[in-house]
Amino acid sequence: MSDEAPRDRAPAPGPHDDFDPYLWLEDVSGETALAWVRERNAETVAALTADPGFKVVEREVREVLDDDGRIPYTVRRGPHLYNFWQDADRLRGIWRRTTLEEYRTEQPRWETVLDLDALAAAEGEQWAWAGSSVLAPGHRHALVMLSRDGADACVVREFDLETLEFVEDGFTVEEAKTRVGWIDPDHLWIGTDFGPGTMSPSGYPLQVRRWRRGTPLHEAETVYEGRPTDLSATGWRDHTPGFERDFVARGIDFWNQELFLLPEDGAGPPEKIDVPDDAVTGVHREWLVVNPRSPWLGQPAGSLLAFRFDAYRAGDRSPHVLFTPDERTALAGYSWTRNHLVLRTRADVSSRLELLTPAPDGWTRAPLAGVPPLSTATVTCTDPDESDEYFLDVTGHLQPSTLYRGVAGTDGLEVLKQAPALFDTAGLTVSQYFATSPDGTRVPYFVIGPEDRPGPGPALLYGYGGFEISMVPSYSAVTGRAWLARGGTYAVACIRGGREYGPAWHQAALGANRVRAYEDFAAVARDLTARGITTPAQLGIEGGSNGGLLMGAMLTREPGLFGAVVAHVPLLDMLRFHKLLAGASWTAEYGDPDDPADRPHLEAISPYHRIRADGPPYPPLLLLTSTRDDRVHPGHARKMAARLRELGHPVLFHEHLGGGHSGATDHQQTAFNEALVHTFLRERLTPPR
Repeated sequence: MSDEAPRDRAPAPGPHDDFDPYLWLEDVSGETALAWVRERNAETVAALTADPGFKVVEREVREVLDDDGRIPYTVRRGPHLYNFWQDADRLRGIWRRTTLEEYRTEQPRWETVLDLDALAAAEGEQWAWAGSSVLAPGHRHALVMLSRDGADACVVREFDLETLEFVEDGFTVEEAKTRVGWIDPDHLWIGTDFGPGTMSPSGYPLQVRRWRRGTPLHEAETVYEGRPTDLSATGWRDHTPGFERDFVARGIDFWNQELFLLPEDGAGPPEKIDVPDDAVTGVHREWLVVNPRSPWLGQPAGSLLAFRFDAYRAGDRSPHVLFTPDERTALAGYSWTRNHLVLRTRADVSSRLELLTPAPDGWTRAPLAGVPPLSTATVTCTDPDESDEYFLDVTGHLQPSTLYRGVAGTDGLEVLKQAPALFDTAGLTVSQYFATSPDGTRVPYFVIGPEDRPGPGPALLYGYGGFEISMVPSYSAVTGRAWLARGGTYAVACIRGGREYGPAWHQAALGANRVRAYEDFAAVARDLTARGITTPAQLGIEGGSNGGLLMGAMLTREPGLFGAVVAHVPLLDMLRFHKLLAGASWTAEYGDPDDPADRPHLEAISPYHRIRADGPPYPPLLLLTSTRDDRVHPGHARKMAARLRELGHPVLFHEHLGGGHSGATDHQQTAFNEALVHTFLRERLTPPR
């Protein structure tokens, strides 16, 4: 079948769209579109899997993913630590639990709570784990979220953590992008698809309803409803003993929301908490904590401020300043224990930790040690209602994770788990450099590779650049086995659009300024070449989702800088993204194609519309996507591949029928994808001599 397939099933162009000859590829499950997908898949499989190294990489990646020495990260729920685990024998995975005493041992005894492989086989569904919600403090009542093949939309079912069975006639919600949580054993807060007008243009709930056990879902009481143009609405209960209260949040767009406290007696309107709409806000016990994205109350954007909640509601605006950013240091996050706050900051993208403690006369602080340079520390779990326990994960590019347990307010950290070294790091080193973008901004990036470099060699540069996602040091045994162990150099660019240096670093690449992120990434690529680490012909680049948009931008803006490009589940059509699946939620990040003020800059950065027939040749491109990705529409990658093929540019395309936005739901699919990627890169960046 050619690229000129029938277009009768294509979504109609909007009033401001130019005619697009490949709209028919947006028909996600249409027979014509899927026939095209199967043809492209067959071409890619034939081109890459015949390489004798393909199976070797696939096997090595699978060994990494299935390795029993991986740290089983847990969430505490009462006396148990819960974990979701996948390996060679449990492809879809098991939800399981153990105790802290067992977890401390080298081989803990786990109790299986739910076996997804068995459930999938019994029901004939390709179930993937999508999480759970457990009612405190009893920790018996659970809501289990099940996704069909990795989609964001999920089915919700009530589960009994004593009998380890689904509850007959319990709470059940059909497939939707549902938001749900416990109020008490007989009531839920729920937002789901109740029919026309109840979901936002992005596909998220606009209603918050209170649902009573034993009553039909459609009869659930509506407590709050957002506006038709909003992103979403969400309700939840704070179950902290002595501080029980209910909240709803109105998501105006991706970066702005309003927070409301519901009246205790259910009478009267919700009380709006008077904080900036662009702030990240949390409430813990008697404290309101605010992280503003803009200057507020005399404090800079990116600061962290605490107020006594009831006093704030009464009009007190005197903050306890918990963190003030500077040019090099930004807030990375915070986690509450019962009586303390673990503060995580980043200095030039390397983690720092402090323990903050509220007291009647103010807050005290003390440093937390144990974080080496050029590494990342993450609090993986706390139990803020019950104890001062916290679990801390520390990792780096060549440093396998170490999981610690601490008790805030006491000395020392207990080493609970140490991840194995799954590739040989002898002779490798990690360095941090700074490239200079065209506007003079210093852009940090990490380089992981040979300590004694004989000369330029194959290198792979990864980037993202959006949505406040920071590129921080982390250990990837997959990259280590598939790339570093084969002599390659790996680099990670910390470009604008992320939050490496706080809100300003993100906002510098918003909307019409998106080009700043692309200029930063190109500056890093040039710096890698100028330092003699690689050459343009030996430099590959990789990114996914918004990072896939970055890859498309680099392909069409700077083709001479790279020898190969890999884009996973990419966003590429910037004139129709808002009409496809969750795309409408991203107009606050990119702009609105239907707004005459935004359309010119979106057209200028849209990779799909920048493809040209002449000029410098494009480097080879590998596009990977998923039919079941209900976040970034697979039509982006499909149409890009079709247009490039039409004009004779080198492109390979592969689409998993399952996998959701991650592109894979199990280790087998992930290993196959990684083998495609690294075979493609090796063949194009290290051609035979």
